[in-house]
Amino acid sequence: MTGEDSEQAYSEEITVEAGGLSLRVVLVEPASEGNVGSVCRAMKNFGFNDLWLVRPCALGDFAKAMASHAGDVLEEVITVGTLEEALQGCDLVVGTTGKPGESTKKHLRVPYFTPPELRTMLEDKAGRVALLFGREDCGLSADELARCDVVVNIPASAEYPILNISHAAAIVLYELAGMEGGDFPLASGELLELLYRNFESLLTEVNHPEHKRDKTLLMLRRIIGRAMINQREYFTLMGVLRDIELALARMDECDTSWVENN
Repeated sequence: MTGEDSEQAYSEEITVEAGGLSLRVVLVEPASEGNVGSVCRAMKNFGFNDLWLVRPCALGDFAKAMASHAGDVLEEVITVGTLEEALQGCDLVVGTTGKPGESTKKHLRVPYFTPPELRTMLEDKAGRVALLFGREDCGLSADELARCDVVVNIPASAEYPILNISHAAAIVLYELAGMEGGDFPLASGELLELLYRNFESLLTEVNHPEHKRDKTLLMLRRIIGRAMINQREYFTLMGVLRDIELALARMDECDTSWVENN
């Protein structure tokens, strides 16, 4: 951990204000302007207006036509070049997938939740949630899903479970409509990323098998993601990591052989 990271990680001057729950819809590389317009319409139908696009197709008259009376949502769209830019300022990242995981041995799409279950998880929370929808032809990539804290799947026919992106957005937004959140402020996304970086450093320090590290870190992200921790819980976890690092440093001064042989 760097000195700057350490100062930020353990300073309880950082605060997260409880101000209700807000939702940011993020479309990753949408290829159809009609779908973008339709998502705008669905968003306005259910009371949402914060839409970000990552490397989208050109938007023209067809997008306006499909947005219909949601032209104001379309006009306020924010376009960025990377997913990380779209996630700035978000405290929880929810990814959607039409192909849920089938085995607990693979953590990319497991565990997954239905839209009603997501609403239950969020009802008492305060913060900004990013809701990600992937490409029309192949959805979110493995790396993009790995960046998500929670994964959502819409139950559909096994014969044809893949929904049009605007239909999927409408279903999820319908389930989340009218939700104001509560007074349980989520730890900020910035702090959580710092927590994950420190877990990664710890795995390296204790010689956790290199071929298992990515899977272990993804599992930790999923555990912490569905726990939806607050700032106090974040500081507790960081304090435990700090104690472990200090203990390792003291042991290293005495004898490093246990780490080398672990």
